[in-house]
Amino acid sequence: MAYHGEILDQCGLIEIDCSLIAVVAVSGDGPNVCGHLLLHTGPSRGGYYFHVAELRGYPRYMSESGYQRYLRESGKTELRRRYLSLPDPQGALLYLEELMAKQWTWLVLPNNCVAFVEEVIKAGGGTWSSYSNCPAVATQDTLKQRIQGFLGQLENEIYRLYGVPR
Repeated sequence: MAYHGEILDQCGLIEIDCSLIAVVAVSGDGPNVCGHLLLHTGPSRGGYYFHVAELRGYPRYMSESGYQRYLRESGKTELRRRYLSLPDPQGALLYLEELMAKQWTWLVLPNNCVAFVEEVIKAGGGTWSSYSNCPAVATQDTLKQRIQGFLGQLENEIYRLYGVPR
């Protein structure tokens, strides 16, 4: 059986920093084409990953090395990572600790890995939410973000070619 992380069964066992978080989408396994969503807390290198990995069970956490092991043993790849800062990191932390202490029942669409991540973000005052329960889609840029990115690239190209100030 592939590694899915550890159960957090003691308070204070790890130091969780929710001042900078990331929504991390990884590929699925078996028939799961939608992938899987994890929450990363702390600095971009290091920190911890949190997710729900069973139909019924306690959420799991992993260090950076544990996350690399999880990817390797489950044959997954990271699809994308979206960093967010939360207005209330302490609220996110308290809610995450509460979630880690209770068993989670995976109900496919309404109570899945995406919902787990969204709930922590909401508790921290964040506004990110997915427009799909499919993590491979949920973390993609919105149409507005794609247009803004395209216009920015176009502006940079015009500046590079013609020296027109931005």
